[in-house]
Amino acid sequence: MLEVRNLSKHFGGIRAVDNCTFSVEEGSITALIGPNGAGKTTAFNCISKTLTPTSGEVWLGGKRIDTLKTHQVTHRGLSRTFQITRNLEDLSVLENLVVQSKTSGIRSLFGPAISAAERDKAMEILEFLGITRLAHEETSNLSYGQKKLMDFGALLMSDPKIILLDEPAGGVNPRLLREIVDHIRKLNERGLTVLIVEHNMELVMSLSHKVVVMAHGQVIAEGTPEAVQSDPAVLEAYLGGGHADQHAAAATMEAAHV
Repeated sequence: MLEVRNLSKHFGGIRAVDNCTFSVEEGSITALIGPNGAGKTTAFNCISKTLTPTSGEVWLGGKRIDTLKTHQVTHRGLSRTFQITRNLEDLSVLENLVVQSKTSGIRSLFGPAISAAERDKAMEILEFLGITRLAHEETSNLSYGQKKLMDFGALLMSDPKIILLDEPAGGVNPRLLREIVDHIRKLNERGLTVLIVEHNMELVMSLSHKVVVMAHGQVIAEGTPEAVQSDPAVLEAYLGGGHADQHAAAATMEAAHV
């Protein structure tokens, strides 16, 4: 579904992403993990064209997308969330979802009304997320967790083939996190491909089919959660070496997987 080939992003002399290569299989849930500063979010930004890569290629469904504009990438079937929720505060939850519609998007808000088809689609998504009661609530009145759910719903409005979730667990209480994980699983069972950047190892190990590990802008390991959690290069990247430290990290990852 998604191929990242020799992707690099430089900021002056800093190589935030350095010759990064990995793939995401269609119908899978793939996690992109690594210590702080590994380059995960920068890679996400380059894949979604929030940033323009310095070099390398990104392919979606056999077609190159790194040469496209951001909205063209969305039209090809890739949508994403951000670490910090992004929304239009003066609009309702329903209107925020309609803005993400593939057919007319933000132009709908300048017309006489939201179309019946857009309204029905947005309400169907809100029902799936269990927040139809918030449809006409102004976004400024929502809790942080509710805004995360709204962002999640908004990206589904563009009928994506693959969704990129940037730290969905960040700042979310345990009950809401369980709901979000359940939604991700259900969407994946319907055929949606998922790529996640996440620090929550319990979520990563229990949810992912494949894990890609980055450090210093490069991919250092990839494979099943079971294989990655015992990879010496991964333990070195997280804890900087030391026999005892590596055993502790392996135990932590194993506990998360269980």
